[in-house]
Amino acid sequence: MAATVGTALHGDAFAPSSPSPVSPADGRTPETGDPPHTRASTMSHDDFHDVPSTAPSPSSPPGPRWPTRPETDADRAAVRAVNAAAFPTPAEADLVDALRADPDAWLPGLSYVAEAPDGSVAAYALITRCRVGDAPAAALAPVAVAPAHQRHGAGQAVVRAVLAAARLRGEGLVLVLGHPEYYPRFGFVPASRYGIRPPFDVPDAAMMALVPDGSGRPPAGTITYPRAFGV
Repeated sequence: MAATVGTALHGDAFAPSSPSPVSPADGRTPETGDPPHTRASTMSHDDFHDVPSTAPSPSSPPGPRWPTRPETDADRAAVRAVNAAAFPTPAEADLVDALRADPDAWLPGLSYVAEAPDGSVAAYALITRCRVGDAPAAALAPVAVAPAHQRHGAGQAVVRAVLAAARLRGEGLVLVLGHPEYYPRFGFVPASRYGIRPPFDVPDAAMMALVPDGSGRPPAGTITYPRAFGV
């Protein structure tokens, strides 16, 4: 199964031009303000639609609040529906199901949802285990936002929440493949700065890394994704 790694983006501009099982994790485009979808980073589908292309004026009314929390068993159908709606194919939804069934990839407590005002699931972000060389690392993908809630900050809220949870778990390195205009706001920098590279060809700026606690230098090497990603 071809899965997404890191930032599942809707028609991500950084998806390889040739067929590839890896696509950006966020599924949206920088112009819309939500995260882009990426498969290679597609372990997450960010919603670029959450990031306004222009900053709101001081007089703009406050946007909606997005409560975030770890997913529960009761959320599974809604999580699948959000991923299926946010991406052009069901690949990301299938990916989440496959990762959830893989005990070597799944990291309890790092599958997060953002709730809409009515309590429904508005956005989703997932971090799973990967490796850089022989060292453990984590991959953000997919990140998905329900179409009805894009461009309102739900994607940013859920990404910040799952990254905070990863930091509290002691994760030392999180990787994402996505739009370089979007992920740096969370602290991501080009992975190549640390000598980290994906197992496929993508623009250097699209493969990004975050050291959650900001300390130390992460291991260098080639990323190995869970089998579900298909790379």
